[in-house]
Amino acid sequence: MSGDYLYWETVPTRWNDNDVYGHVNNVVHYMLMDTVINQWMIRTAGFDPLGGGAIAMCVESHCVYKAEVSFPDTIRMGLRVGKLGRSSVRWEIGMFRSDGTLVAEGHFVHVFVGRESRRPQEIADPIRSEMQKLVIA
Repeated sequence: MSGDYLYWETVPTRWNDNDVYGHVNNVVHYMLMDTVINQWMIRTAGFDPLGGGAIAMCVESHCVYKAEVSFPDTIRMGLRVGKLGRSSVRWEIGMFRSDGTLVAEGHFVHVFVGRESRRPQEIADPIRSEMQKLVIA
């Protein structure tokens, strides 16, 4: 349900998001999930993807499609943390059409690794502290 998500962003669909079938192509859903997660990490948690000591690598992603959405509709993206580990986080995303219809549900698992070593490392504060605010019970 939409009330289970603790952070929200609304994104417009674009003309080129529609495929030959007249709806937003499945690839766009993944791109939107990745964008909302990374925007949140940069804006809210102070994550520096270009110069920080750690990077977040996607090791798993999944999406279940529930309904169609097409340009020029908007998609309301709900974000929460389903599981917060020592070096990993499972992001859960709900995508809702402007009329409230659930369009898709997905998840991304990020593992934080050293920029140079590419070995797992603990999620640093304040990123962890901010992520804890999005953890669902």
